[in-house]
Amino acid sequence: QVQLVESGGGLVQAGDSLRLSCAASGHTFNIYNMAWFRQGPGKEREFVTRISSSGLSTHYADSVKGRFTISRDNAKNTVYLQMNSLKPEDTAVYYCAAAPSSRGLILRPSAYDYWGQGTQVTVSS
Repeated sequence: QVQLVESGGGLVQAGDSLRLSCAASGHTFNIYNMAWFRQGPGKEREFVTRISSSGLSTHYADSVKGRFTISRDNAKNTVYLQMNSLKPEDTAVYYCAAAPSSRGLILRPSAYDYWGQGTQVTVSS
């Protein structure tokens, strides 16, 4: 079992930055690939970004490429999402998720075993 707790969400203006954190506990953190998903009002949950267990490989959705950066600190059992140049369309609940590294690069929510409770990000225009 892995427990995930997100933090760092809030209300910001377009163009601002936020940094989300996801703290993990309960199991060996560095065997899991970690990802961020988001779910906007009336929308399905969508993939945002993912980082490999080692931190050497990352992947981004086209909608956030160049603006968002995922990173992890395995010593602190934490994954981060740095979000710059935020847009109103980035408004969503952001979730972190974990999947065993053996599954490779996966983008669909159903492939992730563990989820945090989510943190709200609201970007005003």
